[in-house]
Amino acid sequence: MDAVVWIVLGVLLGVAEIFTTTLFLIMFAAGAFAAAGAAALGAPVAVQALVFAVVSVLSVAVVRPVIRQHGRSALETGDQAFGVEALEGATALVLERVDDGRGLVKIDGELWSARAYDATQSFEPGERVQVIKVRGATALVWQDDISSPGELPEAKR
Repeated sequence: MDAVVWIVLGVLLGVAEIFTTTLFLIMFAAGAFAAAGAAALGAPVAVQALVFAVVSVLSVAVVRPVIRQHGRSALETGDQAFGVEALEGATALVLERVDDGRGLVKIDGELWSARAYDATQSFEPGERVQVIKVRGATALVWQDDISSPGELPEAKR
């Protein structure tokens, strides 16, 4: 019966984590599932509580920082960017008119749908633009003649 209580607690903590997304409650859920394992093996309640506490504390102290480190973007960590993160800041060639609704650009030999980062701007075929951000499969672009950091749009600061 003790194992069921620990499993229910673990599930409740797991569901609560879905709503908080802090990677904190899930560590206690892991502790509850470990305590459920101890209960299933016939450990007394005091040992179950100790297993819960030890696994929870170790998870928060050891596992959570590793998960958070891997969850940060390359720009935040200073690592080499890859994937769509590597496209941010790249130069693109406009193939079809780009405005606030639609467009097509070529980035490093690949075709990307694009929109103007600034809704008041539009770019004609043949112009060079800079990729400010990638949202899904759409590159948000800005004029390429940016020369100083003070001229960067708000998203790049």
